[in-house]
Amino acid sequence: MITADIATALPEVVLAGFAIAGLMYGAFGGQDRVAGRLLWATAGLFVALAVWLGLIDSGRQIAFGGMYIDDAFARFAKITILLSAAAVLVMGQPYLQRRDLMRFEYPVLITLSVIGMMMMVSAGDLMALYMGLELQSLALYVIAALRRDSAKSTEAGLKYFVLGALSSGILLYGASLTYGFAGTTLFSGILAGVTEGPMPLGLLFGLVFLIAGLAFKVSAVPFHMWTPDVYEGSPTPVTAFFATAPKVAAMALLARLVHDAFGHAAGDWGQVIGLLAVASMFVGAIAAIGQRDIKRLMAYSSIAHMGFALLGLAAGTEAGVQAMLIYMAIYVTMNIGTFAFILSMERDGRPVSDIAALNGLAKIDPMRALALLVLMFSLAGVPPMVGFFGKFYVLQAAVDAGLTWLALAGVVASVIGAFYYLRIVYFLYFGEEGAGLDATMPAVQWGFLMASAVAMLVGVVNLFGIETLAAVAAQTLVH
Repeated sequence: MITADIATALPEVVLAGFAIAGLMYGAFGGQDRVAGRLLWATAGLFVALAVWLGLIDSGRQIAFGGMYIDDAFARFAKITILLSAAAVLVMGQPYLQRRDLMRFEYPVLITLSVIGMMMMVSAGDLMALYMGLELQSLALYVIAALRRDSAKSTEAGLKYFVLGALSSGILLYGASLTYGFAGTTLFSGILAGVTEGPMPLGLLFGLVFLIAGLAFKVSAVPFHMWTPDVYEGSPTPVTAFFATAPKVAAMALLARLVHDAFGHAAGDWGQVIGLLAVASMFVGAIAAIGQRDIKRLMAYSSIAHMGFALLGLAAGTEAGVQAMLIYMAIYVTMNIGTFAFILSMERDGRPVSDIAALNGLAKIDPMRALALLVLMFSLAGVPPMVGFFGKFYVLQAAVDAGLTWLALAGVVASVIGAFYYLRIVYFLYFGEEGAGLDATMPAVQWGFLMASAVAMLVGVVNLFGIETLAAVAAQTLVH
């Protein structure tokens, strides 16, 4: 039986073995001199595992007594996590090497956090949920403070750690309340105890605390306070990682929890998630307007985008989960391209993150400016960019579920948010010429920037088939 369980969780086992081997190789095989090779090997393994998960169709398998679930929903989320982590690793390498930040521990810590994320999306039990969440978080606390000689980076790591510990405490309190009333930590057992009709008050409190703990991980308001400071203080490749894979993992885990454990109480948790969605959309959109640092702007942008993803989840339907998965896949693709650009922002060889540095870039590097324009339009949800369809799907899911007020709030927040994206485009094409950016850009970052921009244009044809895959994943979860 143990052998069958390990076979079901083989991707995580392979990654764990690789992380241990990578740590030993780095420690005894040359330390930071082998960091580049280790990074590329890690990225290659991530892509190979993503392809493997995409090719196998093993249906729904349950392992370790129900603690681990392997289904189409988990595989969709894992493929998105693995591919985004591989992309961020590869495009961040030139930045890390030029600034003497290339440590052999970096790809190992990324691998450990990815194992945690994969565990999160396959969790079928509150204990497994917490184990995956903490494995992801502990690795992220360390890489946030990767630049040891920077006060800002150290502050980012410490702030993330302290607030992360608080969120873990909230989550554990919710888990203990849920266990106390349901008598089990298994999602299937909790679901059996939550019958149609009013939910026991203690169980409702447990659910609210669980959602609050996970809301911290997706930067939902009012648990977003760490995001701008951590995004700004962390090295830019680390910020790019924070903005992509962990968001997918936390959102997928939240969907897994509410549907697998509290599926009969959609009316209860739908209201809580709806309020988080509205608050996140508006706070993210309004707070980003005053930002002058592009990394802080992207932090508030991510808060607003998580609000839109929560909008799909708040619907409590299969279509809502499908819309959320499509939105997260599009969001990750847009962010990879945008952060590829931010990684290349330099003036006289020194990194800059001031938005004013974009002034007149279209005159010295028209291709790079055009690619960023496409990504900004897509982030703003301007048709016919793919980003528009992401928002359309979640808004439609909300309307179909009878949450028209929520969809209208989303439209208003989207209009407000368009301002700061279009302001970046204004700087690119109509800004006053001054001390702008260097026209050079590493080939790997240029490639990701262009690929992401092209995907935002070409993807309107059939969304690269993501719509169908997300539908299968959503059907697996909700039924």
